[in-house]
Order: sequence, then C-alpha cells, then structure tokens
Amino acid sequence: MEFKHSVVRASSRFCWLLVAAGLVSGCGSTPQDETSAWSADKLYAEAKDEAAAGSYERASKLFERLEGRAAGTLMAQQAQLERAHALYRSGEKAQALSVLERFLKLHPTSSAADYALYLQGLVNFNDDLGILSGLARQDLSERDQQASRDAYQSFKQLVELYPQSRYAEDAQLRMNYIVNSLAAYEVHVARYYFRRGAYVAAANRAQQTVQEFQQSPATEEALFIMARSYDRLGLEQLRDDADRVLKQNFPDSPLLGLDTVGPVRDGNKPWWQFW
Repeated sequence: MEFKHSVVRASSRFCWLLVAAGLVSGCGSTPQDETSAWSADKLYAEAKDEAAAGSYERASKLFERLEGRAAGTLMAQQAQLERAHALYRSGEKAQALSVLERFLKLHPTSSAADYALYLQGLVNFNDDLGILSGLARQDLSERDQQASRDAYQSFKQLVELYPQSRYAEDAQLRMNYIVNSLAAYEVHVARYYFRRGAYVAAANRAQQTVQEFQQSPATEEALFIMARSYDRLGLEQLRDDADRVLKQNFPDSPLLGLDTVGPVRDGNKPWWQFW
C-alpha cells in the first residue's frame, strides 16, 4: 500500500515539473472552457465574428452557450435566432427548424417573430437534393414537395400576420414560386400516370392541379392531360369540357394542335417530349 502511494506522489511531482517547464498545460485535468470568463457581450461578439468568417458550426455553439448564459433576456432570444441561422447556413436543417419552432412557441409575441417565420420558410425553401439532383437530372418539381409546402405555410403566416414586415415582400415572391413549383409537381405526377396508361389517376391528378393552382402556368398542361385521359377512357363529355376550358384560357397553346389519341407531330414522339 505504501508503494502505491509513493508512485502516486512521484507521478504528481513529475506532472508538476512538466507544467512548470511549460511542456503541458495540465495532467489528468479537464480542459477549461475558454468562454467561461467571457461576458455576454464578448461571447456575442465572438459568435458574430465566427459567423461572419463562415465558421457556422463554431458560431452555433457559441450562440448556444450565450442563450443559456443570458436566459430570460432579449439577448438570449437574439442568440436563439442567430444560432438557428448559423445552423441553417451549416446545413443542419433539422436542428435549425427545431430551434425556430421552440422560439416561436416560447416567444409568439416577440418583435422578431416575423424574422423567425421568414427564416423558417427559408430553411425549407432551400431544401434540395444537393449534388444528387444534378446527377439524376431531377427538377425541383419532380420530387416530394413537403418541404415546399412547409415553406409556403411559414411565408403565408408571415404575410398574413405581419404585412408591414420588411420580409413580407420577399416572402410573397417565394410563395408565388412555390405555388408554381407545386403545380408543376402535380402535372409531373399526372404525366407519369398517363405515360403508364393509368388514365383515371392521371385525370384525377390533373384535375387537382386545376382546382388548387388555377393561376399557375402548369394548369395549361393539366387541362390537356385531363382531356387526353378522358378521351382514352371514352368519357367524351368530360373530354370536350376540358378541351373547351383549355381553349378559352390558353387560346394560343401549342397543345391545342396535338392529336387526341394517336402519334403526334415529328414522327411518333408523345406530347411530353415537346412540352
């Protein structure tokens, strides 16, 4: 037992000798948090500098510490929003949305609620397939649109609740884009069904597009798919109704000149290769 204590004492003396020599900062001790002695203002300034330099992961950690240290203050709210933005810029979409959802739940009357909604919309609006989208040649309208729908709801809430917000105008523009994207997606699905002979499904999906997105350019092809699907199903009255609406709303549409059943112009190519 005495031998064990002698080894411990010797080891401790050796450690202190190394520290004194400047070779190590400590032996067996837990690394110190360099921010523990910082003021809230210094912590915020450092976090902002990290974000400005593009070090978003580091910035998000500093903002998180600031939020805890300044709990119950406006600075804590600011840190929460800054952290959400840093997470968003670093690609941590799920965490950013979680932080924003918590902010809106805890501070529904905050003067920064409009920005929180705007950032929430941006996180979902910019959701994409990254490099895989280019490899697969997949358009934004050809994938699941839940993120776009979520973005639309955030922007819509912003525009309705805070029409005078500095972010309202841009939010409205993004809403218009999302509507067109969602409509294009529905037409993409309808076209997919038509190509495979699922004419009932194609007609239903095209009809949904016309009903939900009347002002979108995609309704032109949606009406055409409806007419062609009804034609294949032998539903002549519904076909004629869809054709009439198409002609009334898009009198110059190139789709009007396409054959209703058989092969179309330039050989045997189907209409979707021209549209």
